[in-house]
Amino acid sequence: MKSVKFMIAMAVASAAATSAFAAPPIKTVESAKGKVLAGENGMSLYTFKKDKAGVSNCYDDCAKAWPPLMADGNAKAEGAYSVIDRKDGTKQWAKDGMPLYYWVKDTKMGDISGDGFKDVWDVAKP
Repeated sequence: MKSVKFMIAMAVASAAATSAFAAPPIKTVESAKGKVLAGENGMSLYTFKKDKAGVSNCYDDCAKAWPPLMADGNAKAEGAYSVIDRKDGTKQWAKDGMPLYYWVKDTKMGDISGDGFKDVWDVAKP
């Protein structure tokens, strides 16, 4: 009986974890420029002007400085948020088709130090 209860509890926990990762892990935070999009960790998200809708062009050194907002295999598109395939086979969240990234030089919630960087990075807005 204990093993049946344990298996049921594990199935419920697994379903809860799966559904938690299926939705976009994105929220809104306040910044010096008003509300901006952020990941679950509260760090601001950005878009890259060299990307195209549904296509990331930020890899290697770029992705080290601008880590993609990764999506797991259970991620599902919702509203303006979609999941794109990266050329390395991983998945990334996008808003209105534009891939989303963090900036490694942001250190706390609401930082937007990457906004306007080299005229190709923009903070993502709700």
